[in-house]
Parts: sequence; structure tokens; C-alpha cells
Amino acid sequence: MSPTEVVLTRDTGAVRVITLNRPEVRNAIDWPLRIALAEALEKADADGTVRAVVLTGAGGAFCSGGDVATMERLPEEQARPRAEAAQRVVRAIWRTPKPVLAAVEGPAYGAGTSLALACDRIVASSTAAFSTSFTGVGLAGDMGIFASLPARIGPARAKQLMLLPAPITAPEAHALGLVDRLVEEGAALETACAEATRLAAGPPLAFGAIKELLGATPAAPLDVLDREVEYQVRLFDSDDFAEGVAAFHEKRRPVFRGIQE
Repeated sequence: MSPTEVVLTRDTGAVRVITLNRPEVRNAIDWPLRIALAEALEKADADGTVRAVVLTGAGGAFCSGGDVATMERLPEEQARPRAEAAQRVVRAIWRTPKPVLAAVEGPAYGAGTSLALACDRIVASSTAAFSTSFTGVGLAGDMGIFASLPARIGPARAKQLMLLPAPITAPEAHALGLVDRLVEEGAALETACAEATRLAAGPPLAFGAIKELLGATPAAPLDVLDREVEYQVRLFDSDDFAEGVAAFHEKRRPVFRGIQE
């Protein structure tokens, strides 16, 4: 599948719907997908006819996270562009003045949770599930989660979810504040598009000001993206990451040693 096919776009009036399109792996993010997704978001930002964006996934899943099947231990010179490509997606969401909504059906795990949290509003079906599952492969997390998660639920709760990740049901996520609106199974995209249509009729300059002002204080989220890259680059070249990926392929629990060689 070519990079242009792993992300689909369509317009409904002034709303651009961007769909992650790797349903065979529940829309797991590999290198071509992260590049195509960033490009799609940047094009939506540059298109004057687009006033709001809805981000969703194909095949009944939002995003199952990074595609571990394509991961391997990487030296810094290879890990850095990979990590920066993921952050490019989030920069596009945070820098556009246009509202970006996530329509979540099914799993949103690891990077999938980060991707949803990066959006301005999350609409989730009652059967959706979230998990900050980065530590399963010896990673800390990226795609803005160290700014977006504590901004929604506070640093103490965010720390617990990151240290002890476990699947969170959509109703639980709604109660925590991770999800803004809970809808029936299968209705997330339709609802998000209806809300995006309403936002598309709103004042673009005011929306841009709201995003910029809330994003600039107090945590400077864009600075967090740079710090996340530095940690991810080091972790991609760690024994623990190599062990986490090996355990995934061998369908066993990883044994982490916390040693950098």
C-alpha cells in the first residue's frame, strides 16, 4: 500500500475528514502512515475552504498505536527522524487555528491515545478503549502526551496512567475527562462530523486565538514535543526497547533490565 493510500481524505462541506487506513493492523502507525497523516493535516490547514477537521480510523478502530511489527532497535541517527515524524503530526494539529476533532471507535492505544488527546475535542463510542501502553515496549511516550494528558486529568493521575497502563473503557475515560462526548457504538464519526460542521460555521480567528492562548500557557506544549523526541531517541537505542519488541514478536512478557549499552 502506498503512502497516499494509508490515509484517506474527503470533504463534507467545510469539514475535512481524515481517515487512518490500515484496518488490517487496526490502523497502527508505521513510517508511511505518520508521513501521510502529517501531510494530510498540513494540507487541511493550508486549504482555505476547510474550516474544521475530523480525524478517525477505518475498520472500526481508531489507532492501535505504533506498529511494533515494524520496529527495531535504532541508533540515534535513525531514531531521531522517526520520532520527529511522529511529532510533526501533532505540531500540525496544534499549530492549525482550525478545530480538530477525534472520532474514536474501538481501540486507541499508545500512540493512538496520544493522537486522540492531541485533538481539540474527542468524541468516542461507548465501546472505545484507551491505553497509554508505551512502557510495554520500553518507551516513555510521545506525540504530545506529556502535555495533553496532564492538561486533561492533572499530572498526578497522568503519572499513574503512564506508569501502570491498562485499558480504560470509554465510559471510564469520559468520567476522567479524557473523552469529551460519549455516543453509541458506531456513532462517533457521524457525531464528530455534525459538531465539526457547527464549528466550521463559527469564528475562525477567535478559534485560532483560543487554541494559541490555551496552548501557550502554562506548559508550552510545543516545547514538550522537543523533549519527548530526546527521550524517545535514547530509548529507541536501549536494551529495554529491543527486549520489548522481541517479547511482542515472541508473544511473551518482556523482561526489562534498565541498562543502556
